[in-house]
Amino acid sequence: MDLLGNTVQPYAWGSRTAIAELLGEPSPSSGPQAELWMGAHPSAPSVLTRDGVTGTLTAAIAANPALELGVRVASRFGGRLPFLLKVLAAEKALSVQLHPTREQAEAGFAREEERGVPRDARERVYVDDWPKPEILCALTPFEVLAGLRPADQAGEAIEGLGLPELKELVAGLRTNPTPRGVADALTQLLTWSESSRESLAAKAVEAAAVEAGRGGPYAASYDAVVRMSADHPRDIGLVCSLLMNHRVVEPGQALFMAAGGVHAYIKGVGIELMANSDNVIRAGLTPKHIDIPELTRVLDPEVEVPVLTARRVAPGVEVFDTPVPEFRLSRLSLADGATLTVPGDGGPRVLLCLEGDTSVSCGTEPDGHFVLGRGQSCFLSAADANVLLTGAGKFYLAEAGI
Repeated sequence: MDLLGNTVQPYAWGSRTAIAELLGEPSPSSGPQAELWMGAHPSAPSVLTRDGVTGTLTAAIAANPALELGVRVASRFGGRLPFLLKVLAAEKALSVQLHPTREQAEAGFAREEERGVPRDARERVYVDDWPKPEILCALTPFEVLAGLRPADQAGEAIEGLGLPELKELVAGLRTNPTPRGVADALTQLLTWSESSRESLAAKAVEAAAVEAGRGGPYAASYDAVVRMSADHPRDIGLVCSLLMNHRVVEPGQALFMAAGGVHAYIKGVGIELMANSDNVIRAGLTPKHIDIPELTRVLDPEVEVPVLTARRVAPGVEVFDTPVPEFRLSRLSLADGATLTVPGDGGPRVLLCLEGDTSVSCGTEPDGHFVLGRGQSCFLSAADANVLLTGAGKFYLAEAGI
């Protein structure tokens, strides 16, 4: 068992209060704090101290993957921790984006390595060779764009703007009312003429402001367009957003995003668990590198984005079921003075405390225990059996899905 020191990513869309308050730091922070990373991704691995020596979780796993990960997980994932746990705090909209499958990631990474693109280059798309399915569990109401709308709804939302420039696009959606038809409409917008795309986006925002005030089934989507335009003026991604499902994930619910599903998170705080990757293919609402040809190639228009509720499997233990081998997310609740055994089936785990001060002890280390407080996390190796929590608190637990 190891307490973890974790990296806060200062992306521009982050909150200045949410992560700072969780970590007990001065709030607001001096700059945006977007993500708190807990895991062993090479670009920002957690750190730990063993026998007085401080090192990274990545190095500890590499030194003895069978012990840290267990033989089964180490063999399946090449000696690599298969998941990355985050706290995500969005104050502004994230980019319109999607993530690759494992096969697409391996091929894309190999192509860029062969071309000699530096891994830290701005134009690099595949920074590793892993997929990045993910689950987002809302801690606050979390506003998202997730997956493509059905063709009839997409056409209605675009037509509602009343812009002559978009009549042909709406007609195409009616001619081909399929997921592929919506994907084609997205491609049409993303490849809109450079000479008129900013003008189109500006007109769309003006029209959306009017329509949002009139109410109706797409009023919330139009309102989101107007709010996002404050940070991304004249961005064609604002128009693209109307082709996507707009929803608010309520606290305690979770959103599962499979590879190939286009999405953009707008605002909220949540727990995010994903495969151990940082591969992001972007197409709008961002100053970062955009690769429209690759996004349209990787896009899977039929990806569904279910909202999940946790399934109770034991007293104080709820699991979010997801169909991927890299991760599984559980929510743990411990009443004052109670004791709870941390779930685990012989693999590695990362445990994050959201509330409380709880004693963590391990049956395989009778003299080892520590107190885990709000905002703290720990790594439990495959060798750490019979881990007990005593006290009171609320936690999220990440583990492998196999």
